[in-house]
Amino acid sequence: MNQTSASRMEAACSLLSKSERRYLLYQLSDGRRANIDALIDQIAAWELEGDRQGDHDAVDEETRQQVYISLIHNHLPRLADYEIIDYDLRSGDVVLDDGFEDIKPLLEQFRQTEEHPELRKRATL
Repeated sequence: MNQTSASRMEAACSLLSKSERRYLLYQLSDGRRANIDALIDQIAAWELEGDRQGDHDAVDEETRQQVYISLIHNHLPRLADYEIIDYDLRSGDVVLDDGFEDIKPLLEQFRQTEEHPELRKRATL
């Protein structure tokens, strides 16, 4: 493996090491695009379920706000820097970009090992 391949693999693993980024990509892989509000709701629900072992009725506003802030200031820009997604905060649109195909096999491996049964049962990416 040459340095370029090793660097790309290291970057992909680093990107997918955070659950919020993986959850975002799992949701986008269904239709290749989504609205940020819908993404926030689903990601917050999965995060909350992981923190409380499924003991939640609904996502509260504080949790939604925390997920929103982390997506806007960290996860969306980082994925966009690697051309995995493209997003527009004005419209709320988030779409998969060409770079997604490069990390798709690795993301699929992560999906098969997720704690949440719902994620493991999802269709293959």
